[in-house]
Amino acid sequence: MIAECRLAIAESKTNRQSAVGKRHLFMSEAMSVATESAIHTENLSKTYYDFWGRPKVTALKNLNLTINRGEVFGLLGPNGSGKSTTIKLLLGLIFPDRGGSAHVLGHPAGDTEINARIGFLPEESYLYRFLNGEETLKFYGRLFKIPKKELKERVPILLDTVGLDEKARKRKLREYSKGMARRIGLAQALINNPDLILLDEPTTGLDPIGTREMKDLILSLKAQGKTVLLCSHLLADVQDVCDRITILFRGEMMELGHVRDLLQVKDVTQISTRGLNESQVQEVKTFLSRLGATEATVTHPTTTLEDLFVRIVRDNTPGGNGAYTSSK
Repeated sequence: MIAECRLAIAESKTNRQSAVGKRHLFMSEAMSVATESAIHTENLSKTYYDFWGRPKVTALKNLNLTINRGEVFGLLGPNGSGKSTTIKLLLGLIFPDRGGSAHVLGHPAGDTEINARIGFLPEESYLYRFLNGEETLKFYGRLFKIPKKELKERVPILLDTVGLDEKARKRKLREYSKGMARRIGLAQALINNPDLILLDEPTTGLDPIGTREMKDLILSLKAQGKTVLLCSHLLADVQDVCDRITILFRGEMMELGHVRDLLQVKDVTQISTRGLNESQVQEVKTFLSRLGATEATVTHPTTTLEDLFVRIVRDNTPGGNGAYTSSK
């Protein structure tokens, strides 16, 4: 009897040690992911309360997301889906609900040690309207304690990069159009040569040429090894530049994956080839192998990001008629 009790105690101790070991291993792996990724969130949630401390609205629910370093990631969703709340949480401007966490560049979100490595272009840039373009960049450069010599070299390069000519950079910001304000706002977000850039509606107010230049700039940032988190309502822009996307709706993540995979229509097969006449086109479905067609490819056609976006919103709306109620 005593021997059986000792055996049971030993087995219980072994089981506890095994459970503790597994828990430590899980925590170690989670910390490794948080350290190696550009952004990592676990059960990230945010509830807003009224004056009396009662829950008013849950803007974000248990967001689990990992954004790899060096990728362009799209954060999509209709108004009130939690996009702005997510960005504020990542920047440490607001605090998450208990039980949720966010890490940015290997540090807890809001850690002052990483502020100098982050660039942020908000949806509405709040800049000093009495400064001109050059003065604006120099002002923010001094906030980052960039040496004067380095700043003198960096400012004209950035102004050229965002497409502000000599005449525009000498004008006061109060005279800027909305498109010009977006350009100087982007330059301000890049003044510290950040590793992570958060862009909230970067193409707002830009003409088609400016939009194309903005997308090219985003791709060039990726080529430099930087990570870009892009938040936009212009789905075509996201489709052109993003490696992966997530779609938020009513504070919850509805979809996550590579753009090309999400837009692929899996149950439809598309066959394309060259050099077939009209009669051969009619026979190609059953006799393609006998026709001797060259350069034939079989692939899956893709839908558009806009169609995917609308379908997800409609599928998750009561009644499925495409109407939704903003949660914030």
